Amino acid sequence: MIDDIRAKRNVKVLVAAQAILGSQMPMIFLVGGLAGGSLASNICFATLPISMIVLGSMISATPVSAIMQKYGRRAGFFLGAAGGAAGALIAAYGLLISSFPIFLAGSFLTGIYMSAQGFYRFAAADTASDEYRAKAISYVMAGGLAAAVIGPQLASATSLSLSAVPFVGTYVAVAVLNIVGSVLFFFIDIPKPPAPAVDAPKGRTRMELIRTPRIAVAVICAMVSYALMNLVMTSTPLAVVGCGIAGYTSVPPFFADMFAGSETSAMFKVIAGFVVTGHVLAMFAPSFFTGHLINKFGVERIVGSGIAILGLAGVVALMGVELENFFIALILLGIGWNFGFIGATTMLAGAHAPEERGRMQGLNDLLVFGGVTVASLASGGLMNCSGGTAEAGWAAVNYAMIPFLILAGGSLIWLSLRERRNQIA
Repeated sequence: MIDDIRAKRNVKVLVAAQAILGSQMPMIFLVGGLAGGSLASNICFATLPISMIVLGSMISATPVSAIMQKYGRRAGFFLGAAGGAAGALIAAYGLLISSFPIFLAGSFLTGIYMSAQGFYRFAAADTASDEYRAKAISYVMAGGLAAAVIGPQLASATSLSLSAVPFVGTYVAVAVLNIVGSVLFFFIDIPKPPAPAVDAPKGRTRMELIRTPRIAVAVICAMVSYALMNLVMTSTPLAVVGCGIAGYTSVPPFFADMFAGSETSAMFKVIAGFVVTGHVLAMFAPSFFTGHLINKFGVERIVGSGIAILGLAGVVALMGVELENFFIALILLGIGWNFGFIGATTMLAGAHAPEERGRMQGLNDLLVFGGVTVASLASGGLMNCSGGTAEAGWAAVNYAMIPFLILAGGSLIWLSLRERRNQIA
């Protein structure tokens, strides 16, 4: 019987890490495209800094997973925080000297943190029983709820601090978060995987793993959920500004009060305080009950619901470019990502043996963040270079979701029919 006392203690540490260190991701995703647009010679490359973060995460996923398999989760998490701090400081320097290449290099290193953060959810499952696994993953993801509040507020408060150059202070604050937050990892209690004996089972190869139907569908759904969320979220600040939402005056009082006295522009207040904060809250708030829903209704139904909600987000976005459309679409986008990604993670965690953990989890995140890299690269091009207007670009971004939603939904239906036939047989 796995001791869930240890698992619950680890979950508390990982929730705190998700809340504190995780707040850097909404900060960077919020300002990255705007900072990139101020440095790039071509507006089509405005979202390239975010793409570089995701590319760094994709490339580092396999080595970070291998380090965790050999030296333990703690070593990998410290490495991630170090990469996040170094990347943020280099990005800040790039902004100071107006160097787009240096800013991109810092963004790339930041991807090491993003990769390590992706393993928080797997770490939560390491010491958990089968009954507690879905809840453990869900609770750790819920730590992002605090990050959704902390991150945009820090971005707003620091965007014009320390320097006359916008956003330098934001990146310095990200470096501080990594240094201070990494102290939490001293309290993690996940045993280092034992060195395999000569006669120990080796597990399946990467090719054998990815050809396993349940694993393949879990990876597809995780890729689609994360990539589509990133595709739309990355272009949202550009769409809000491009579609003239900067002049919108009826921002709800809560958000107006939150950013009262800030020196940032009214446009930035709307983006940070309303659309982005609402989206990130929607990404993580459902995590308090996603695990319960998975246990009650089954993981396939929850993943399917997530895919459907992502599709609904696209429908709302295509209905208009008023602030309400952006807000509701981004709320639905966050909920759809939560159900789809947490569900797919739970599917994957129960589909491989312990000796296959490092191999499969590294491969999964390599593929997932590979898809996210393509999505973030496509986001800027679709938004800024499709149709000649911001409205046409925003429509192109949302239409691009359709084939991938069909892929994920179709794979889930195929898996359900296949497993039903096997049960009958």
